Amino acid sequence: MARIFNNIFVRGLTGSVGDQFVIRKTRYGQTIIANKPMFDGNREFTEAQLAHHEAFRQATRYAKVAKTQPLYVELARGTGASGYNVAVEDWFGQPQVLEIDANGWNGEVGQTLRVKAIDNVKVARVQVLIDDAHGTIFEQGEAIQSATDGLWWVYTTTAQVPLTPYAPRVIVTATDLPGNSNGSCWQYN
Repeated sequence: MARIFNNIFVRGLTGSVGDQFVIRKTRYGQTIIANKPMFDGNREFTEAQLAHHEAFRQATRYAKVAKTQPLYVELARGTGASGYNVAVEDWFGQPQVLEIDANGWNGEVGQTLRVKAIDNVKVARVQVLIDDAHGTIFEQGEAIQSATDGLWWVYTTTAQVPLTPYAPRVIVTATDLPGNSNGSCWQYN
C-alpha cells in the first residue's frame, strides 16, 4: 500500500481507477492508494466466517450507540482511533477475574471477600454468589469497586454460611460495559 503526502497529482483525488486500485483519504487527510479488493460473486462462507460476520455485526451495532460515551472518547483521544473503534474493541474483549481473596472470610456475616478483575476498557460490575456446589445458594450480591485500587472489588457477606458438611464455594462473575461476562470459582478448604 502506497501512502502519498501532499502530492499535487493526487491531492483531493478519491475513488477507483479501473479494476486496478482505489484511492481514499483517511480522516487525518492522508491519501492512500491500495489494490482494489476482488471478491468472487459465487464464494461460500464457512460456519466460522458466518459466525464472525454476525459477531462483527453485533459489535458495530453496539459501537454505533456507545461511541459517544465519555470513557470511549477519552481512551481514543490521541491514539488515531475513534470512540467507535474503542467500543468495537471492547465488545470483542472479555473481562477476567484474576484473583479471589477469601482470607478475611470464614463463613460469618459482615466479613469481606475481595476480587481482582480487569478488562481492556472497564469492569462495569462484579457479582458474587456463595453456594454449597449441591444446589443450595447461601447468598449472592454485587461487589463494590475499591476506592483506593480500581482493580479490586469488595463484597461484604450478609449471611451465615456453614462450612460443613459441604465446603462452600465462591463464584465470581465480572461484566464489562458491553455485557461480556467471565467468571472464576474459589472453593473453601
